[in-house]
Amino acid sequence: MAAVVALAVVRGRADWGALPPSVWVHLGLIGVALVLTPAMMLRAKGSRSHRVLGWVWVAAMLLTALTSLAFNAQAGGRNWGVFSGDVSPIHLISLFVLVMVPRLVWNARRHRVQQHRRSARGLVIGAILVAGLFTFPFGRLLGHWLFA
Repeated sequence: MAAVVALAVVRGRADWGALPPSVWVHLGLIGVALVLTPAMMLRAKGSRSHRVLGWVWVAAMLLTALTSLAFNAQAGGRNWGVFSGDVSPIHLISLFVLVMVPRLVWNARRHRVQQHRRSARGLVIGAILVAGLFTFPFGRLLGHWLFA
């Protein structure tokens, strides 16, 4: 997924100057989450490094969700972002993240391993894979860049 996002961004270089910093922050944050996700899933659980990287992942996920609700941009002759009227069901996933990430942390802090694991898997499947796939079709910015 990270490679496809990177390819889309490179292909969209003609629009780079038209995008506000908030879009770049959003893309950078999701990039951090995309890179950390497999590392978090594959490494030893409960270790100090898992906890440290987990906090970075949590921050990236929360900030990605918040920025997805906040930006407004014009690129490729179209408005992009919630404040441009570009609201879609994908923004419900942002709300899902804003609820589930604190729950994930709560469960980890309470040593509720099964609930923490379920929350992590739900976030990876729902917020990264599903949301990621929905950023490419249906006229979304990354899809526009990738397929234009």
